[in-house]
Amino acid sequence: MDARAFYGLEPTDDPMVWHLPIVPSLCSGLGALFGGCGLGACVEAIERVTGRPLVWATAQFLSYARPPHVLEITVNEVVRGHQISQARAVARVGNDEILTVNSALGARSVPHRGQWEIKPEVPEPDDCPPRPLEERHASTIMERLDTRMADGRTFEELDGIPGTGRSALWVRMPGLLEMSSAALAIVGDYVPFGISQSLGAIAGGNSLDNTLRIATVVPTEWVLADIRVHAIESGFGHGLVHLWAQDGTLLGTASQSITVRAWRDQPQVTEGKK
Repeated sequence: MDARAFYGLEPTDDPMVWHLPIVPSLCSGLGALFGGCGLGACVEAIERVTGRPLVWATAQFLSYARPPHVLEITVNEVVRGHQISQARAVARVGNDEILTVNSALGARSVPHRGQWEIKPEVPEPDDCPPRPLEERHASTIMERLDTRMADGRTFEELDGIPGTGRSALWVRMPGLLEMSSAALAIVGDYVPFGISQSLGAIAGGNSLDNTLRIATVVPTEWVLADIRVHAIESGFGHGLVHLWAQDGTLLGTASQSITVRAWRDQPQVTEGKK
């Protein structure tokens, strides 16, 4: 199964227009399209239209899409150079704009390369416990992912004491035959998980944006989401996810700003260290 099949992305008679049926297995626990799935589907459509690999894409989330609606994704390759394309995708349900994606794509042959970030030392996936899910995650995208707690606390362990701002999850997509930028868009959408880990409370929120930057895509069954929350202020949280292959290759990074709210009554949260 490739990324197009994973999402259920459908071509139309217009090569620039794609349809994404919104089904529960593409939604979050809130019952709306999971942000990473929206970005990932748009990335897959853009890569297929341009025929070029993603360098970066940034999504701005404007509204919600829920089952049984169909998301219409319209791609516009605004600039096509010899090696680089600049493209945009607009995703709508009827007349309602749900998200917009701006992106750059291409590949250049240059002799310079290197990786300076270092993968954190965490146990291998088989040595990590599964991430417990809540009832609201039933039949959602979370049930399609195999997630393991590499560095983090369970819901029961979130006692109101702030964490370090760092947490990590191993993520696998059963049935996905090859890693891709479109798949990494889902794994990159874990800053909300990091928010709860940082606050020590079951909290999260809605993504305002998500930016995915691709370093190199290599074969890997598991991806380590190395989550780093920078700050939470005035009801908004900001963070970054480093995406690692099992062999220590940096696949890319993803950054987000989200609204922050508690999902239910929680212990009093102590202010995090500044």
